[in-house]
Amino acid sequence: MFGEIAVLVNPAARGGRSRGLLAPVLERLRRGGAEVSVILGESAEDALERACTAVAEGPDALVAFGGDGLVHLAVQAVAGTEVPLGIIPAGTGNDIATALGLPKNALAAADVVARGRCRTVDAARIGEDEWFASVLCCGFDSRVNERANRLSWPPGMAKYLVAMAQELRSFAPIPFRIDLDGEVIEREAVLVAVGNTRSYGAGMRVCPGALPDDGLLDVTIIDAGPRSRFLRAFPRVYRGTHAGHPLVTMRRARKVTLEAPDVIAYADGERIGPTPLACEAVPGALRVLS
Repeated sequence: MFGEIAVLVNPAARGGRSRGLLAPVLERLRRGGAEVSVILGESAEDALERACTAVAEGPDALVAFGGDGLVHLAVQAVAGTEVPLGIIPAGTGNDIATALGLPKNALAAADVVARGRCRTVDAARIGEDEWFASVLCCGFDSRVNERANRLSWPPGMAKYLVAMAQELRSFAPIPFRIDLDGEVIEREAVLVAVGNTRSYGAGMRVCPGALPDDGLLDVTIIDAGPRSRFLRAFPRVYRGTHAGHPLVTMRRARKVTLEAPDVIAYADGERIGPTPLACEAVPGALRVLS
């Protein structure tokens, strides 16, 4: 790819271990003659503002160097525009990159960006102006996220395992109201996940049949049941083999509205806010280098 490439960077990805990859990635991108600039914000808000400014200037690509959280931020800047999104997976989970078939190796992913081949995929819009690319979750998993974000130790994914164990001791089923293209489902559930792609949380295949280019959102509902039954069923989410479990319902819809008391939604691993909220699949909202 010749022209101008803006690279949005999260230097804290993988606890800072990805910093050593940045210089070789930038060199690989420049090898084809591209003019490469680096965007590094002082905060998430500042980084988003800088990314939006860069996209408004019409670069040949905005490239996210980091994990799903940084890709989520980049999606806010490029969704609905003609600027392609490139991804250099340098985070812990990298579920979005995996869903798009991108290499796990950072230099190989840089080669994908340099080739400049675009693919059009869907994104999901929350309300009027927020987007997500992978999975929105509400319930047990989002409460685990809330708890983990309050912990200062242990680091990395271990923090989420500790938070999960703590949440299990006090978790109670949640009364959900779910609107799927006008069909309303009211029931107590443990969690509801809405997927544009199949996985979140570093490989949990919660919506195993989700495709990023079918114009639909996959909805997984795990019903309330005895805690022991949930504990037996939940590990199957990591393999995507929970589809046939009696507690699990899977549906597809273009537009999904969720209501549940005292529940915070997360999307692409990032905190969105309390329900109620509505999300909608927007076909072809993203151009990605893939």
